[in-house]
Amino acid sequence: MTGSAPASASGPAGGADAAAWGELLAASYREIGERAMRDLPIYNDALGVEAVGFRPFNGTIIGIMVTPWFMNVVMPASAVAQAASGATVRIRFPAGDIEFTLGEVGHMGRIASCSLFSPMFQFSDMDAARATAEAALAELMLPADSEEAVRRREPATSPIGRRDFLRGALTERRG
Repeated sequence: MTGSAPASASGPAGGADAAAWGELLAASYREIGERAMRDLPIYNDALGVEAVGFRPFNGTIIGIMVTPWFMNVVMPASAVAQAASGATVRIRFPAGDIEFTLGEVGHMGRIASCSLFSPMFQFSDMDAARATAEAALAELMLPADSEEAVRRREPATSPIGRRDFLRGALTERRG
């Protein structure tokens, strides 16, 4: 069953700082990694656990959690769970509505998460994973009807016309 909620409900209890909340969540995942994940075949030893881009968003906190076994967009469920009547909730972002799964993480309690990658073997190092997480968060916050989003949806190059091809317009000219 899927609930629907704007990401504008009240933030987590105590008004915790977004970066600090992300770091607490990362510490929980580090403990989970050491205790339960390290020996599993989905664990990428080249990666660590990192909270990327955690920030306030419409009265709650949003960011991306990178681990050796997944990359998820995450937020505290306290701000969105009231509207959820099941295990998932749809949350409105500038880029559009995104479905999140509600779950429990150690001492952090309930969180809402949306999977981006799992497993993480396409990432050779943390720099690549971090850059991908930052790009994904930027896309999530980009309004779907913005000039930038419309430009990105257009083809990167114009179609190659036969006339241009035959004239050599696509070849590199050297001086």
